Amino acid sequence: MSEFLQAVLGFPTILFSFLLVIVVAYWVIALTGLLDLDDVDASWLGLAGAPAGVTLSIVITLGWLLSLVGGQLVSAVHLQIAVLIVALAGGWLGARLLVVPLRRLYPDERGPSRHDFVGRHCVIRTGQVTADFGQAEVTAADGSSAVVQVRTTGDDRLARGDNALIFDYSSSGEFFLVMPYERDH
Repeated sequence: MSEFLQAVLGFPTILFSFLLVIVVAYWVIALTGLLDLDDVDASWLGLAGAPAGVTLSIVITLGWLLSLVGGQLVSAVHLQIAVLIVALAGGWLGARLLVVPLRRLYPDERGPSRHDFVGRHCVIRTGQVTADFGQAEVTAADGSSAVVQVRTTGDDRLARGDNALIFDYSSSGEFFLVMPYERDH
């Protein structure tokens, strides 16, 4: 066991060992739900297609393994610096190969959502809209239109043909909240 600890705490593996501790802490926090895994994309590493947390975890883990093995094979200091460079390059290259199948798990575009209508103009299609009833036609960003359930709050009164602005979506009631809106033509 002491040989293993010596190898893990020796140069160049110690650099990756420190980073590996951070990776393990990251995943423990992520698994507890305290951290969102849909973080930034790792395209700045040339490894686009998966979240940076996943990609960096792969790079660091592979780099740690390569530096551990390489550090045991060479003892000269100038060769250990070469092991560090090879471990970094090997970790990056291995991550690049592993990220390709992961890209299917993290699609580039998210699907359409009802929340996409929030902030959009709509036209009332029912006789009136109250806090309990109403429908309106809204046009999506792609040009398609949909008739959606809408409700008002407070004393707002809306009737057929009135323009309104969707300002919120109620997931529990599956309706949009609207308010009167005068369009500038």
